[in-house]
Amino acid sequence: MSQPAAGREHKTGDSTLRATGVRAFDVVVLGAGAAGLMCAAVAGQRGRRVALLDHNAQPGRKILISGGGRCNFTNLHCGADRFISNNPHFAKSALALYQPRHFLELVERYGITWHEKTLGQLFCDRSAHEILNMLLAECELGGVELVLNARGIEVEASAGEFRVACSAGEFKASALVVATGGLSIPKLGATGLGYELAREFGLRVIEPRPALVPLVLGGPEARWTQLAGVAADVVAEAGGENGKPGAQFPVVRFPVVRFREKMLVTHRGLSGPAVLQASSYWRPGGALTLDFAPDATGPGVLAALLAKGSRRDKAALKQALRAVLPQRLAAFLAGEAAPAGWTNAALEARERELRRWEFHPVGTEGFEKAEVTAGGVDTDDLQARTMEARSVPGLFFIGEAVDVTGHLGGFNFQWAWASAVAAGRAV
Repeated sequence: MSQPAAGREHKTGDSTLRATGVRAFDVVVLGAGAAGLMCAAVAGQRGRRVALLDHNAQPGRKILISGGGRCNFTNLHCGADRFISNNPHFAKSALALYQPRHFLELVERYGITWHEKTLGQLFCDRSAHEILNMLLAECELGGVELVLNARGIEVEASAGEFRVACSAGEFKASALVVATGGLSIPKLGATGLGYELAREFGLRVIEPRPALVPLVLGGPEARWTQLAGVAADVVAEAGGENGKPGAQFPVVRFPVVRFREKMLVTHRGLSGPAVLQASSYWRPGGALTLDFAPDATGPGVLAALLAKGSRRDKAALKQALRAVLPQRLAAFLAGEAAPAGWTNAALEARERELRRWEFHPVGTEGFEKAEVTAGGVDTDDLQARTMEARSVPGLFFIGEAVDVTGHLGGFNFQWAWASAVAAGRAV
């Protein structure tokens, strides 16, 4: 990408078109989010005539709320193993083509200061607006025409050409890039347009579902919600199989995974980074397992109670638990995990239970609270190096619309940048 133009300010007013004729471009990009902006900028700076359409009145809305308003724009540890997909190898090509260091170089060229938090997460020092303004400036350098309030988008294809009709006018191009995102956070304008277009063109779709999302507890487990606000360092484990055999969506199989981070009890169930990470692998009917004492060694948390002649009652149990857990959680577990009979065998069983406490969530908090959407356009129907549909030349899908979902911590933004660059260099 080019250097930022000195002293230039990019303004993004309503670009709604009033012309009634069909306007010709080389590339039409649908969706002015992270992936769409990046792809349009890359293609435009290659000399391609690009129209970037979005049904919202403002571009990059999800960028602006990310990272608490400071945009966790990438992660230093961005390997393919940090992503979920029905094809775990698909993301490797794009991620190798455009790495975190490449995006960081762009950030630094624009004088955006940043800092690293835990686990390689990179954030802006000041505001997520800096990332959005950078991408808009890059689009301006590429001569990209940004068209906002483009509602009611419809697409047709014939004779190697795509025609896009919407409230902002009609457009045609030999290449169409779908960067419309997933279903997460509908209040920001999320829709299923990308999946609808994929199916219209004969591509398969892995069932979209909420990911990086709080889990809801019900039945007897709902009593945990009385601890709302309590956080603890845990190891969360989930995984297995997801899908509906015999339905229109393929079955997705995940490995069992473990994440060590904070768990937070909410008024509805469980959240916090550890649970959000595990939620991407959790399936309805499956279990979420928490290790409440990840640092325990040797005899374990209840070692003092197992010692010869030791006191064995609820007060002693609570005291042992308070050594490794917050006070409210320790008191609660002392009641939940009180061993019957207080024998060595019963105490050892409770120790094992504390290290593998099994929850059976009744669901998630849905797309409204999900940070991303898992599933999407089946990667078997796309070219890994270009993101182009195998069966439809000139049609590309990038970003969250594709069945590639990153872990928490900047990975989904890196997938947006990488997949966008792959398509932007190919259109």
